[in-house]
Amino acid sequence: MAAGLRLGPLLRYVDWETASTATVWVEADRPCTAVVRCADGGSGSSRTFAVAGHHYALVVVTGLTPGSTTAYEVLLDDRRVWPPENHRFPASTITTPPLSTGDDPDGDGPAPVRVAFGSCRWAAPPAGGHASVRSDPVGPDALDTLAARLAADPDAVRPDVLLLLGDQVYADETSRETRQRLAARRDLDEPPGAEVADYDEYTCLYDESWRDPEVRWLLSTVPSCMIFDDHDVIDDWNTSSAWLTEIRAEPWWNERIVSGLMSYWVYQHLGNLSPAELAADPLYAAVHATPDGTEAVRRFAAGADADPTSARWSYRRIFGRVRLLMVDSRAARVLDEPQRAMIHPEEMRWLREELLSGPGSFDHVLIGTSLPWLLPPLVHEAEQWSSALCRGERGGPDGRWARVGEYLRQRADLEHWAAFPDSFEELTELIREVGSGPDAPATICVLSGDVHHAYIADAAWPAGTSGGGPDARVLQLTCSPVHNSIPGPLKATFRFGWSRAGRRFGRLLARHGRTGTAPVQWQKTDGPWFGNQLMTLTLHGRKAALSLVQAKSKRTGAQLQKVFDRSLTNDGPSTFSQSTKR
Repeated sequence: MAAGLRLGPLLRYVDWETASTATVWVEADRPCTAVVRCADGGSGSSRTFAVAGHHYALVVVTGLTPGSTTAYEVLLDDRRVWPPENHRFPASTITTPPLSTGDDPDGDGPAPVRVAFGSCRWAAPPAGGHASVRSDPVGPDALDTLAARLAADPDAVRPDVLLLLGDQVYADETSRETRQRLAARRDLDEPPGAEVADYDEYTCLYDESWRDPEVRWLLSTVPSCMIFDDHDVIDDWNTSSAWLTEIRAEPWWNERIVSGLMSYWVYQHLGNLSPAELAADPLYAAVHATPDGTEAVRRFAAGADADPTSARWSYRRIFGRVRLLMVDSRAARVLDEPQRAMIHPEEMRWLREELLSGPGSFDHVLIGTSLPWLLPPLVHEAEQWSSALCRGERGGPDGRWARVGEYLRQRADLEHWAAFPDSFEELTELIREVGSGPDAPATICVLSGDVHHAYIADAAWPAGTSGGGPDARVLQLTCSPVHNSIPGPLKATFRFGWSRAGRRFGRLLARHGRTGTAPVQWQKTDGPWFGNQLMTLTLHGRKAALSLVQAKSKRTGAQLQKVFDRSLTNDGPSTFSQSTKR
């Protein structure tokens, strides 16, 4: 029987340095050779590798024409499987940037780089489907709606890359259709119930998410970068040492975490890597050297959970004079209270080296972290306060206040950068250092999701900061969700958290917790916005602009509505009033 295409293709990596290489990910239904063949003569092939009875290939495509857009097709054992017959979408294409000079085809200077981003996407609402736009209880899917618009309008401007900043799948909140598949395998009255339990069940989540026709076409033609957040494994993953001790006592947890990391490596992480990184990856070589790579991937995933330094999920991407550092802010944590850190010291050293290397060679720095660096001020202070209580600022680490702090940390999801005070300060200082001096980039943007609303926060360093404030404009850009919801009380909490009254209440928490003053100040310049949404950064030379669109239900179907569109670089570094000081 001929091999069939089970999932994909996903266009993942496009090389902006050679402008002639890309990678395309596919899942087949049996062992085969996957071939990608492009209209301009570019091509590549790879034999599939096997994990848990599933068959995958990441095809390195070479010989692409710089500065071009070319259609491609996918063949399995010489039989074309993509595009399918009577496909209703435009051809899947690979777009490469202009070579060497970075000039655009019209000779108007450096080609613009368009980076779309967002996080938190239910493929279908938990315990319910979405047969139509109007029946979807959380509203239309922003990714679906973007795909439909691009497919319908061949002249529409497409992103150069799509950053998916976490919660690409929800292992702990499954849809009705997925629950039916799980129930056919096991008794859902037994733990972990309607949550996924193993690798095969994780494949159900990716099936549901990436087989969506619009999203499938979009991911086949717009390159993507991905990083996990908590729901890719479980809500509030790695909140604290106490949380970890409790979850590890569950008999189902080991299989869940190992399967979650296995599936993430296969479905998301591999495509984040360049061809050179793939060639140097010992695990990638190992799965290709054996008929069944399951045990090799399982050993790797178990080791990554036991020792965060044994695997690096963070990575760097270059888009002309734009540098992206995608940071793992989940698996790389240090949870023991005295050494508590958002990312392991070795990971922080890597981040520092990547951000400080090649000064003057980039105009914009993007730091992708699923969790926001700068939060609503009240939320920031609450996280700092709970962290201070847990480490014993009031009554010692075994006292009543420490127990209160841990209870609130877990119940209120107080586990962003602010809940790791040393890491918050270290990242803040690193951003200041990168943004300072004659070779500083024009902007440093921290891109995040997670909190189910969108906002823009402008950062400034107080007078007297050692070394001075940065010359670059520094912004927190948060965009979430792509397709999800937010309870009314939580929405009200976020609004209050940004208010003056919220700031004042936050200062009371800071005094009680003895947390001191943050090394950076910030104010919300725009937002908050609530809804299913995507942001797009357009970076052109040393200029930057940002737009935000929301998916809205209309009588004619879902449409993208632009709610924000503005330059970010007219005013240079922030000079907002010192009255925002905490």
